Amino acid sequence: MDPDFAEALAEITTGIYVLTVREGERLHGMSSSWVTQVSGDPPLLMAAVDKRHFSHGFIERQGVFGLNVVGQKSKALEDYFYSAASRRSDNLEPFAYEFGETGVPLLKLAMAVLECRVVASYSAGDHTLFVASVARAEVREQDRAVTSLDLPYVYVGTVISRQRN
Repeated sequence: MDPDFAEALAEITTGIYVLTVREGERLHGMSSSWVTQVSGDPPLLMAAVDKRHFSHGFIERQGVFGLNVVGQKSKALEDYFYSAASRRSDNLEPFAYEFGETGVPLLKLAMAVLECRVVASYSAGDHTLFVASVARAEVREQDRAVTSLDLPYVYVGTVISRQRN
């Protein structure tokens, strides 16, 4: 990727989330930053998921996912789910979780959780855009959400290091 283009993309601020999925007894979480609200009425969210990622197939087949908002007090979630230690099929055991109404795992450490049901999906290059309704939402901790500006790296289709003054 052209370095100037990557640097410009890195300036687009994103939230930091852990997207969680379940298929039978298999549970998985992934660091996710390409998430946004796309409709107010009805409330709809969109999560862009790499087609090669382990979680992608779960979402396609199950039609649900959990969105766990990472706060300053729960930054350990991003630290783990971004790390090489999380790159395996069943990777939730370091953190306490519960199953939501949709059956997806919701991380107890997250500052807020949303249970999402996919209502549409769109192929977008190497990602799929999963548009989802919110089945349930809960704020668990009053905190400030972590954003891409809080991290020493940013994902723009590839991970790049950023230098902040």
